[in-house]
Amino acid sequence: MLDRLLDRPVSVSMIALVLVILGCVGIASLPVGLIPDVDIPYVTVQVDAPDMSARELDELVVRNLRQNLIQINHLDDIHTEAKDGSATLTLNFEQGCNIDFAFIEVNEKIDRSLSSLPGVNRPKVLKASATDIPAFFINVTRRGLGDDSFVELSDFTANVIAKRIEQLDEVAMVDISGSVRREILIVPDLDKLAALGLSVDEFQRALSEANVRLTNLMIRDGEYRYNVNFRSFASNRDDIAAVYFKSGDKIFRIDDVASVVEQAAPASGLDRSDGKQALALAVIKQNDARMSKLRKSMDALLQQFAKDYPEVEFTLTRDQTELLDYSIRNLLLNIIIAILLDCLIIFLFMKDLRSPLLVSLSIPVSLVISFFVLYLLGISINIISLSGMLLGIGMMVDNTIVLTDNITARWRRGDTLRDAVVQGTNEVSGAMLSSVLTTCAVFIPLVFLNGLAGDLFFDQAITVTVLLLVSYLVTVVLLPVYYYVLYRRNDTFKPNRVLARLEFKSGLRIYDKCVNFFLKHKWLSWALPLLCCVVSALSLNYMTKTKLPPITYSDAILEIDWNSHISLEENRRRVVALEDLAGGDASQISSMVGVQQFLMNHSADQSVNEASIYFKCADAQGLESLKSRFAEKISSTWPDAVYGFGTSGNIFEMVFAEKEAELTARLRTSSDKKLLPQGVKPLVEAMDKALPMADIASVPVKKDVLYVADPELLSLYGVSWEALAAVLRQSLNGNTVFEIVQGNRTVPVVLGTDMVEMEELFSTAVVHTEEKDIPLRKLLRQTFEEDFKTIVSGEEGNYYPVAIDIRSSEVPQAMEAVKSICRDSGDYEVSFSGAYFTNAEMIRQMAIVLLIALAMLFLILASQFESLVQPFIILSEIIIDLGFCLVFLWLTGAGINMMSLIGIVVVCGIVINDSILKIDTINKLARQGREVEAAIHEAGHRRLKAIIMTSLTTVLSVAPFLGRGNMGADLQYPMALVIIVGMAVGTLVSLFYVPAVYAFIYKRKIGK
Repeated sequence: MLDRLLDRPVSVSMIALVLVILGCVGIASLPVGLIPDVDIPYVTVQVDAPDMSARELDELVVRNLRQNLIQINHLDDIHTEAKDGSATLTLNFEQGCNIDFAFIEVNEKIDRSLSSLPGVNRPKVLKASATDIPAFFINVTRRGLGDDSFVELSDFTANVIAKRIEQLDEVAMVDISGSVRREILIVPDLDKLAALGLSVDEFQRALSEANVRLTNLMIRDGEYRYNVNFRSFASNRDDIAAVYFKSGDKIFRIDDVASVVEQAAPASGLDRSDGKQALALAVIKQNDARMSKLRKSMDALLQQFAKDYPEVEFTLTRDQTELLDYSIRNLLLNIIIAILLDCLIIFLFMKDLRSPLLVSLSIPVSLVISFFVLYLLGISINIISLSGMLLGIGMMVDNTIVLTDNITARWRRGDTLRDAVVQGTNEVSGAMLSSVLTTCAVFIPLVFLNGLAGDLFFDQAITVTVLLLVSYLVTVVLLPVYYYVLYRRNDTFKPNRVLARLEFKSGLRIYDKCVNFFLKHKWLSWALPLLCCVVSALSLNYMTKTKLPPITYSDAILEIDWNSHISLEENRRRVVALEDLAGGDASQISSMVGVQQFLMNHSADQSVNEASIYFKCADAQGLESLKSRFAEKISSTWPDAVYGFGTSGNIFEMVFAEKEAELTARLRTSSDKKLLPQGVKPLVEAMDKALPMADIASVPVKKDVLYVADPELLSLYGVSWEALAAVLRQSLNGNTVFEIVQGNRTVPVVLGTDMVEMEELFSTAVVHTEEKDIPLRKLLRQTFEEDFKTIVSGEEGNYYPVAIDIRSSEVPQAMEAVKSICRDSGDYEVSFSGAYFTNAEMIRQMAIVLLIALAMLFLILASQFESLVQPFIILSEIIIDLGFCLVFLWLTGAGINMMSLIGIVVVCGIVINDSILKIDTINKLARQGREVEAAIHEAGHRRLKAIIMTSLTTVLSVAPFLGRGNMGADLQYPMALVIIVGMAVGTLVSLFYVPAVYAFIYKRKIGK
């Protein structure tokens, strides 16, 4: 067949052109994202109960929900956190379950639980999705703002700006935080009310009568029917002030006996941007929209905003499109560099300008056709698939090098050009196919990894497999035709005159000496593997183990819990001090202070005394410097604060980052006693002393004011519990009489006082009775109680999580120390979780994948060589390669993580390709009657140049990842390091070790 194709180069070119055009269409149609579109196997339930403390919420609401939700099918784990006013339940499901069905089942369970939930609205159920992460945030600010003007800006942003952004086709929704709403506060003059003989309750009823609503009423007029509406008199502040009521024989207005003020409602949180109060808009993109198109549309809209609203400033921050563009741009640059380096290597070794031309043609053709196949398979363009493409380039060049080198060698040995092309292709096509299959055999098992890792590297495995299979077909079909077309006018192969002077005869002599050394010292064939096994065990024991390698960022989020009962204003003042500390080192800085108003989880679940600061620097070095200054300032000025630095919340971190401490001790009581801070604090302090090498945070607690009423006195003075609670609500401005509708927003009308201090409340507030006014201090006793800020629970019930930041090698020692402390206490039990256990499970899974890959390699090699012995010869070199890879990971500090483990699996497949070609050549020469050692030397001479070239091209294809500095390169760095070390060592092993093992087993000729 190939002989016929040589005479039809135009037909071959046209078929290739059709496939290339289809590939170009596929490139234009493929979705582009930072990571593959994967299902995130967890559902979040949010409970909002502003009137409940954390303890009440956990006991009355969260416990009931947890007991019902724990019965859901395929539930892997449930984690709940209750804080004052809100609670979050996170349900983790087994990987592979249909998360849509799980979402429906969670909603059904909650609907059935509503009757047992006291006084709370229906909890919100959120299904985690890759599109939940905002594409970017837009901070809206204006200069010279007072409270009133910021209220206007809040209304303008919600009613105009957000609506215009949501009109973009690429935008799914706009989530807003930092809005300031209006309220109408009515403060009655108690002296005037007393003079009129009115109680506060009667005054409140007079107010309520001004807000009348009629619903579902209709009137009939002959054959027509009309809806009946009643226009309420109270529709704004002036209307409420002018409400009339009767006292005795006189009529009064509300403003005769009370002050009526429309003001900004007290806030529990705010947002800041570059030193000014701001509104934060989280822009969520449509699931099928391209990030680049969204950013282009948003830039045009922001430019229009600048013209339409010059007094308003719009700042775009936390841009995910920038991260995506930067990572993909660097990966594409790395691909181009890899292609150029590969062409340079081929040019130097082949000593000809036309050979690099064939490579430079085959690589882009294979790439473009592969995009068409990836489009058919539904694979998107992301940093994982592009990394797989970069990895595949070095491997697919191997086929081109081997075939070109073999054809040229046959031509130089005396064959005609046509015979050299046909016979040279047929001679190595089987070995090349075996090499491709062995490489694919180690990638395919990666898709069977459990958890998100399997979803993540499905794209990489499929991309490499498609690229290798396509490049193999291009190599055996297209390359021979073009080789014949390029050289058919030449009688013999003529190398470049300058490069022809470079001879490798001295290199061949050195090669022969090294081979003879290993042939004479055959004991190395078993000593080297044993030594590498020992070295591998030592390295694994002492290496750090993490889920993912460290990734370089130029931005971060500082999350702070001040761990004290500070007001929102004090929280803001401290945040401003930290913002000022950043100075000009941060190109962007924005803060979220206190409680946030986002509908979705775009920020941490903060309370009033918590804050988060986003800051972006020019580079990673500036970021680390600013982190150090922040840490020093917080530790010296606010030593009780608990703080930490996190990433800016990109989709990759949301899905794959390690969210647990290395070790978490879950403390719980061994009896039915409540878990309280008074019992946990001594245990945590004992752990801190017993584990000086660990970083253990103090127990964050809150102190609440507790008012204890005297039932006997309440009965004596005739004061009901409801009347007592009403006075407290009114004194704290928590008594909403009704709400009035203004456009598309509601304004609460609040009956309250102007008291702001706790002492003032306790000393001046009174309960009105028919006989006399009773001061609150006569009825209540004020005290304080201490409790956890957050009540954490799991399947086992309430527990306190002690996060222990420690090296993985010290975890067993730490676990024994914690168990001993809990045993000595007598009242507490402990269980453990954390990254240590998840990383151990990851290593176990990768070990299984490695065993599967080795088994598949053995089957493929046994089928090719028709031998059960020769596959062991080839696979034995993997032990040596892995030993050196693990040592380098240990020495360089890269450690064991998902990427380095995948690199190890990959090396097992690609490092043996050279040995396959060499053993295949030795077998053919031995069957021709050569002695084993003579066949080894001859096969080495024939394949030496090809082996060195293929190794160099593979190494150079991943070498750009060593530069790091962006997410794509940082993620692939450990894998690139393993591949480079593995290929370097593997080349030497293929050249010298494998022939020695072969000679040790086959003493004479293989043909006997």
